[in-house]
Parts: sequence; C-alpha cells; structure tokens
Amino acid sequence: MANLQDLPGARGRYAIVGRVFLYAALFLFAAYYLLPLCVMVSTSLKSAAELRSGSLISLPRDFSFEAWGFAWNKANVGVNATGLAPYFWNSVVMVVPSVLISTFMGALNGYALTKWKFPGANLLFGLILFGSFIPFQLVLLPMSMTLGFLGLAGTTAGLVLVHVVYGLAFTTLFFRNYYTSIPDDLVKAATIDGAGFFQIFFKIMLPISTPIMVVSIIWQFTQIWNDFLFGASFSSGASAPITVALNNLVNTTTGVKQYNVDMAAAIIAALPTLIVYVFAGKYFVRGLTAGSVKG
Repeated sequence: MANLQDLPGARGRYAIVGRVFLYAALFLFAAYYLLPLCVMVSTSLKSAAELRSGSLISLPRDFSFEAWGFAWNKANVGVNATGLAPYFWNSVVMVVPSVLISTFMGALNGYALTKWKFPGANLLFGLILFGSFIPFQLVLLPMSMTLGFLGLAGTTAGLVLVHVVYGLAFTTLFFRNYYTSIPDDLVKAATIDGAGFFQIFFKIMLPISTPIMVVSIIWQFTQIWNDFLFGASFSSGASAPITVALNNLVNTTTGVKQYNVDMAAAIIAALPTLIVYVFAGKYFVRGLTAGSVKG
C-alpha cells in the first residue's frame, strides 16, 4: 500500500500526464481542421507549372503570388474576365449598410420590448423570434415578389433590404436578452428627469450596449458576407456578391484547370470573415455571456 505522504506527488504526476494527453488531443483536432486551409494556402502559392508537375498537398518550392493577382484582377467570372475585385466591393457595399441598419433596428426593438412594454409585447417578440427559425428557402418567393414590386430586383439595394429583414429577428433577440439584464430603475429615473423614448435610447442604452453590439455586428457580418443563396437568387450580372462570383469562377473552365487560382479566390472570399473572427472572436463570446444573467 502506498504511503499517504506520496499521494500528493502521485496526483501531481497524474495531472501532468492528463494535461499532456489533453493538449495532444487538442493539437490533433486543430491539425485536422487546419489541414484543408494549409492545403489551400500551399496550392495558391504555387505556379501553374509546379502544380502540374508536383503533388497537390506538397509544399511550394518557389512561393508565387501570381495566382492571387490573377484571381483578383483577371480570372474569368462567368463570361467576364474581371477577377473577383468588383464583386468583392459589391459585397462590401452590401454588407456595411445591412449590418449597420439591422443592428440599429434590433437595438431599437430590444429596447422597446424590454423597457417600454406595451400590450402584446411578448406576443410580438414571440413572432419576431419565430423569424429566427424560418429557413432561407421559405422566404425566397415572398422576397422576390416584394423586390419586384419595389423595383429592387437584381440590385445591391435589394440584397441590403433582404438581409436587413432576415437578420432583424436575430439582432432583436440579441438586444432584447441583453437589455433584460439592465435595471428598469435606470429608465424610470431618466423618465422622471424628463427624458423621452429616443433620448433615453441614444444617451443611456446605446452607450452601455457595446458588448452586445459587437456580437450583433460580428454575427450579421459573417452571415451576410458568407451568404450564397440570397445572392444567387436576388442579384444578377455585375451586382452579384463575391460568393456568387467565386462559384462562377470555379465553375468556369477554359483549357487547363487552374487549381491555384481557385484556391486563391476561395481564400480571398473567406479572408474578411477570418480576420473578423481572429481579432474579434473573444469579444463575441464576452458579448454573448454579458446578457445571459436574466431573460
């Protein structure tokens, strides 16, 4: 039987061994998920000649950004040899107002549903919440009819409207849950001092909403930037976002298949969301937990 004095040391050794296995398992999982990205980056940095003569998963002998420049400026996107550049800026023009408008309206809805309750507020919130579970495919027909009626079919402005309407359910949910954790006495005191609905919203609620605002912006940005279905359904020609252009580029084959260009184009299309999550991912988690006390 082991001496009792040896137990703390044994526990320490077991803890070290367990931690080693834990980190080894995490490393294997990380390597498994990062392997496709590594192959994409490696392939995009190869020249066409090296790609034809070597293996797809081998490291490049000579690093070349020629495929990146070709994908950005010269690649055939459908019948147009424009590269991804104009479609990248289409996505920027679409994403920025969509994110800002849906976030602002979600904050306003959440504020009204929690601090200025009215008869039927809970029912209205339930209906808005139901919108979070509606599949994309279910709204294609009514959205297309609405855009046609408004004269926005096939335009970037139409895509902005679609993403604002569809994203409003999520942003309202985020802000509503966050505002329930803020004491009602804060709003009552401001009301007694003579502050009105919008004055309280802009001077009290918005300044303390930074954590959940970051969550809403990151969520909406990634959802809208990565969307393909709405872009393919409600845009056409030169107004298409980058996800649709990437699909057209990859499916456009003239001569020898240029896998290095396809990989570079895919990385260019995914780079904005990757950068957002790398630099702002921790704020996303903090913002979600900030409104989890009540509600």
